[in-house]
Amino acid sequence: MEILQIVFSPTGGTQKVADLLAEEWGHTVCRVDLADPGLDAREAISLPEADLALIAVPSYAGRVPALAAERLGHIRADGMKCVLVCVYGNRAYEDTLVELQDRANVCGFAVTAAVAAIAEHSIMHRYAAGRPDAEDRKELKGIAQKIKEKLACGEEMSVSVPGNRPYKEAKAASMVPAAGEACTGCGLCAEKCPVRAISKEHPDQTDETRCISCMKCVAVCPQKARKADSEKVAGLAARLKEICSVRKGNELFI
Repeated sequence: MEILQIVFSPTGGTQKVADLLAEEWGHTVCRVDLADPGLDAREAISLPEADLALIAVPSYAGRVPALAAERLGHIRADGMKCVLVCVYGNRAYEDTLVELQDRANVCGFAVTAAVAAIAEHSIMHRYAAGRPDAEDRKELKGIAQKIKEKLACGEEMSVSVPGNRPYKEAKAASMVPAAGEACTGCGLCAEKCPVRAISKEHPDQTDETRCISCMKCVAVCPQKARKADSEKVAGLAARLKEICSVRKGNELFI
């Protein structure tokens, strides 16, 4: 089976989950990186032929990341079957899957299954650290096999996912990473920033009005020189302490 991956994964956790699922189904023929700074959100995104699309995004405060949603809106699928995946850092995904389902339907995808999966928190790495781990990989492999069986037997494609309409209000706290003294000015952060919020000439300068707090710059910095505001990080840690203390599993909706 030929797989098309459409993924928004600034820090890599969502891509790990997408790859674990896709490798159980067949060969990935193409990846559309919704975090690619060169992807013009105003232009139509063409898709190659494939047997199945996998659309994977992280949950940002219980919603689909706004940039991913915008870029998905420029895809036309013409009835291609797809599996939805939302990835979250052991907190909650709230309305992410139902919003992703709605957006996939508008694009013309036929949603056949949905998955909520755990990966290491993109800001507070102590939560869901190292996940997806061996136990997650086993769970995701089983989930992938169940989806494959549904596709093979030609069952009805409709699927019900949890969430609310209208969606919860997007209230993600803004955390703009700043460059510290270890910054060498290599410019990799500016090159990789999905919204081009970092100056190429002065990588220590970030346009706070453009930054989406995706932490891509933190993840790619070879000097580990970029960090979010310590007070905001501490506040987030306090909110997550109890919520993320219990290990959550991966879920399938089919």
